[in-house]
Amino acid sequence: MLSAIVRTHDQAEPRRLMSKIVDRTLDFIELFAAERRPLSLSDISRLLNIPASSCHDVLRALLARGYLYEIGQRAGFYPTVRLFDLAKVITDHDPILQRADILLRKARDTIDESVSLAKAGKSTANYLLVFEPTHPLRFMVRVGSTVRSLHATSAGKAFLGSLPPDKFEAYLKTAKLTPMTPKTIRTKAELREDIERSQRQGYFLNREESVEDATTVSALFRWNGADYIVTIAGPSSRMAGKLDQAIKLTLDTCRALGGND
Repeated sequence: MLSAIVRTHDQAEPRRLMSKIVDRTLDFIELFAAERRPLSLSDISRLLNIPASSCHDVLRALLARGYLYEIGQRAGFYPTVRLFDLAKVITDHDPILQRADILLRKARDTIDESVSLAKAGKSTANYLLVFEPTHPLRFMVRVGSTVRSLHATSAGKAFLGSLPPDKFEAYLKTAKLTPMTPKTIRTKAELREDIERSQRQGYFLNREESVEDATTVSALFRWNGADYIVTIAGPSSRMAGKLDQAIKLTLDTCRALGGND
């Protein structure tokens, strides 16, 4: 029994170490994106709040692989275009982004409001594409971020609407419907009714439930066995006169993107 425990520990430790190294490497990349300037080893250590000795190994590996270069002696380090080139190749060949890019851009250009694509996961949805309108006042989400609230946003409701009935009921049992505006749904009965109605009509609405003066509409499509969410969002003052158009655009875009289950 003791030997089995020791073997399990020996197997788990390398996995934890590898996970830590990967996390640290991603922290490096995100730090340069956030700071937008050359950084020294001491800068990285201080900003990430990790020992300089731990930073050194990651820094040397990124230098050796051509992802970072040294600006000059004691002038700090900065990412090379290698990272951009690899990212571009990856995104250029992403099968869902290739299909969605043109259609979402067209929807954005047609209605001139924010249009986004998110992929439903096990417990939430993550944004894959975001196209902004020409207006300075806009709905702001970032690629890679998760849906802000499942019970108050249209994308969150669409995610809930994609769940099998047993999974949705399991969510309701533990859900905390935190009020975000005076119009946020407060009870589980109201949320169930909202989701069921939205499933029947084929789209999900958020009328100032997550942010005051923000209206959003979302719909689902399924591709290769996965659920995706298209959302059109804008200030209520602009969306009031074109909500029907936003609903039609969202549904039309989802119909065009779906169909390869």
